[in-house]
Amino acid sequence: MQTELRAINEMVLAESGLVERLRGEVGKVIVGQRQMLDRILIGLLTAGHVLIEGVPGLAKTMAIKTVAKTMDLSFARIQFTPDLLPADIVGTTIYNPHTGQFSAKTGPVFANLVLADEINRAPAKVQSALLEAMQEQQVTIGETTHPLPTPFLVLATQNPIEQEGTYPLPEAQLDRFMLMIKVGYPTREEERQIMDRMTAGRAPEALTVVRPAELLQARQVVQQVYVDEKIRDYIVSVVTATRRPREHALAELADHIEYGASPRASIYLLLAARAHAFLQRRGFVTPEDVKAIGADVLRHRVILTYEAEAEDVTSEDVVRRVFERVEVP
Repeated sequence: MQTELRAINEMVLAESGLVERLRGEVGKVIVGQRQMLDRILIGLLTAGHVLIEGVPGLAKTMAIKTVAKTMDLSFARIQFTPDLLPADIVGTTIYNPHTGQFSAKTGPVFANLVLADEINRAPAKVQSALLEAMQEQQVTIGETTHPLPTPFLVLATQNPIEQEGTYPLPEAQLDRFMLMIKVGYPTREEERQIMDRMTAGRAPEALTVVRPAELLQARQVVQQVYVDEKIRDYIVSVVTATRRPREHALAELADHIEYGASPRASIYLLLAARAHAFLQRRGFVTPEDVKAIGADVLRHRVILTYEAEAEDVTSEDVVRRVFERVEVP
């Protein structure tokens, strides 16, 4: 086992150099927001889609676009609006009167990184157009199924403060996002850097420092990061505690949880913990990796009761209590 762990650690150290290159190059454009960048990298390393929630002006769109440029990935931005149609996302069939045949015109979803900007501005019918793409990495146009490029990742944003005229994402759609990130305001020092940098007359630009082949190679290494049996049991205990809190000495949460996290939560917690360990240049997962990523994996999967809302209990409060109470191996 020790020999195997050393080999995995050596692979991680060899491949994780791309992380520092990316952080450094993105840092030329984006000030701060380290957590958001690391969560986007975790999504890229695990092929897990990411939902980013934050008020306007926090560089969410710029960060995603910059990451695409630094990795030489194709990028498409879809601005979700109430009048958007599913065909505007996935594409449609067009009739050619000269040949008498229909041909497929692919939509903007055919890119490596797809930014679904303000995804909750469009109705559920349009949101669901992304479901097949997110789950199966393919799109059906007419009677033909088209594979999406590899790597493929959906990064969606939503505004938490302006809810008039929005359509909350259905639970089935939310569950397909590996991570839900909440982005906060920069610090005073970071805001001064942002102001100086963006008013200097010339906006900074990032260069390509990682190739798609390097990302795909890093994904294979992430899949080999060691996860002990006790850590696997710990992940399952955390997720089942959101469904049956009384069995985990969390009786006070029983009246606050309507539905617990789905089995996808266990899968995504393990995958995200592996990627988090990779970012720390480690070849094995610790309980701290699970805790560090836990809120981002679980916050949008725990459905609360009306009693919880009346008492101002949030899903993050529930997740925090779960991690405090479930025994760490």
